[in-house]
Amino acid sequence: QVQLVESGGGLVQAGDSLRLSCAASGQPVSSYTMGWFRQTPGKEREFVAGITWHGGRTNSADAMKGRFTISRDNAKSMVYLQMNNLKPEDTAVYYCALSWRFRDTIPIFANEYEYWGQGTQVTVSS
Repeated sequence: QVQLVESGGGLVQAGDSLRLSCAASGQPVSSYTMGWFRQTPGKEREFVAGITWHGGRTNSADAMKGRFTISRDNAKSMVYLQMNNLKPEDTAVYYCALSWRFRDTIPIFANEYEYWGQGTQVTVSS
């Protein structure tokens, strides 16, 4: 069993930056793809960014390219999401996720990830 705990969310102004962290525990997670998703009320969970087990490949959604960067530190069982130039439309609950089935590819659908954190709220004011 894997536990994921996100932190780093908060209330910021448009143009500000935030760094989200995801701490993994329970079992080693260094061998699996991990990702960040976000969700707003009434909408489905949306892929934000993902990273392969060794960190050699990353992918992010088009709306986040150039602004959001995912990284991981396997020695610390941590995954990070650096978010720059935040916009009001980035307001959402952000979730960390682990895919048990993938190592070298980055799935973009929520049902391809088996473990989830509880989420951290990010609110961007205009």
